Amino acid sequence: MTEPPPTPSLSPQTDKNKSPEIPIEIVSGGCGSRKRSRVFESLLHRFRRKRGLSVTDITSAEWCEKQMEYYLLFGRPKVSKAMKAGIARHTVLEEEVVKRVEVRLKTVEDEWAVKLMNFMAGVNQLLFEGLTRELPLIGFVEGVWMVGVVDEIQMPAIETEKSPTLVETKTRVQATLPAEPQQRNARLQLMCYKFLWDNLVANEFPSRKFLDFFSLNPHSNLSEEVIAHSCKSGFAAETLDDLMRYFQNTCSMLPPAHDQLLLRYELQEDHSLLHEFDFTYDPDWVKGQTQCTLEFWQGEREARYTAEVERWKCKYCQFASVCPTNADSNHSIIKPLLSSPLSSPK
Repeated sequence: MTEPPPTPSLSPQTDKNKSPEIPIEIVSGGCGSRKRSRVFESLLHRFRRKRGLSVTDITSAEWCEKQMEYYLLFGRPKVSKAMKAGIARHTVLEEEVVKRVEVRLKTVEDEWAVKLMNFMAGVNQLLFEGLTRELPLIGFVEGVWMVGVVDEIQMPAIETEKSPTLVETKTRVQATLPAEPQQRNARLQLMCYKFLWDNLVANEFPSRKFLDFFSLNPHSNLSEEVIAHSCKSGFAAETLDDLMRYFQNTCSMLPPAHDQLLLRYELQEDHSLLHEFDFTYDPDWVKGQTQCTLEFWQGEREARYTAEVERWKCKYCQFASVCPTNADSNHSIIKPLLSSPLSSPK
């Protein structure tokens, strides 16, 4: 891999606990990219240790692995005006159906307790009201922990249809539909959410792996404020272990998500609907995409550059001036990121 030229405007983030270079042997190819015989500590271990991968980590790498690598090394891009508008719109949509309560968290056990409660409260709302939004998901898929927050879930009004429909809403600055690579990336995002949902409801939640990975003590008492919140939410619990039992019971009663997924585009200016795409879940494609991306995250191969036919993405990348794909260009500044899925970490 050709190393990018040094630049004074970028300073790699450092990790005080970084391990020394680790030799590994690669015995299989990786999605058309060069294999490496020695790699530094994997990006997964270096940047997502005790956190797990987010769905955005998967979709951002699908957009451009090299951009994702630069993002990890040099920091999150500045939030643009369009990003802020999109975030604000999702907040409004959430508040239409979900009432948020502020709870002070004292420990990592408190944090996960609230996440589990939010999931269960959202599921109850879905079952009784037919709709919930901003539902947190977690699952152990393809050997790694993955988290995400799905925009919206709808429960069919027809009693014979029990499978909920997952919905993703994207906002657009202009009254035009995005290019196919952007739509493909959004479809992958929704399919990842279904992958997580179906994994939760089909398999027994691996509690021990969960506790070990996130370094959680299931038997330590939660803070008084979290305990009080759990009681008000209908989950009488004093420890994370108590809530995990509620969580597992909730998951066991849920059906798989519907194979038809809904991708919605609306105009930022007036929130008018531009178009809705109804498409079918492709388990083989999403699994293949996830496995391929994990090769990059786990350090089994070097980051791929975006396909040549999609190099128009580089015009909107803040790292274009230091990327080897643009070595012969006349870029002189780091541009703000406009079109990358990095803008919505879910």
